[in-house]
Amino acid sequence: MRTLTAALLSSVLLFGCQMQHEKPTSAQIEVIGMKAKQEADAHAERKLIAWSEQNLPVAQRELAILYQSRPEQRADALKLFEQAARGGDVEAAFQLGEMLRVGVLGVPAAPAAAAPWYALAAQHQHAKAALALGLMVKNGNGVPRDAARAARLLTQAAELGNAHAMFLLSNIYRSGEGVAQDTAKARTWLEEAAEHEYPPALQELAMTVQLGDALSARDERRAGELMKEASEHRRNNWNRF
Repeated sequence: MRTLTAALLSSVLLFGCQMQHEKPTSAQIEVIGMKAKQEADAHAERKLIAWSEQNLPVAQRELAILYQSRPEQRADALKLFEQAARGGDVEAAFQLGEMLRVGVLGVPAAPAAAAPWYALAAQHQHAKAALALGLMVKNGNGVPRDAARAARLLTQAAELGNAHAMFLLSNIYRSGEGVAQDTAKARTWLEEAAEHEYPPALQELAMTVQLGDALSARDERRAGELMKEASEHRRNNWNRF
């Protein structure tokens, strides 16, 4: 009986040790990351540090996001984002691109260095990365100006659901910058951006239908509704896009 009890206890302890060493899921790490950032939870931060030292890319990314808010640790954030990105974390590649493109205290702006990280994230269908790289290529910011490539990147971002990219694409088709000029496609993307509640698109569409054009008759009632909607979304969703 004693032998059986000892065996059972040994099994329970072994199972407990295995549970402690099991890797957390990405969702679990992100919850801890949110707790560390929003609640300044020191225990949560220590967990992120421990997981980062185990080379878990999501933990490295979440710790980097936490460090971004601390000027004295932004250089560490940059290193952690790069480690996570090299480990396959797509969001980390995007965040690294953002830090390098914009620059922050302790991290000088380096748009040329940001471009490859945006490209990596865009290759993995990250809409905001495709948008950011598209804008860089369109404007020649740190990379050669290339209207056709910019249009392709913005199309990718738009097809992934990014409303800002949809709006830019509508302007590109209207002007024929890097694509064949196509007013019907321009209108389609403008309508799509408005459908996604993007305030500048709502406003431009309102002005278009108020005057009427070759694609639609003048519609004062719809114009008023669109303008009202644009104002509401600009006020309530100013940080969404």
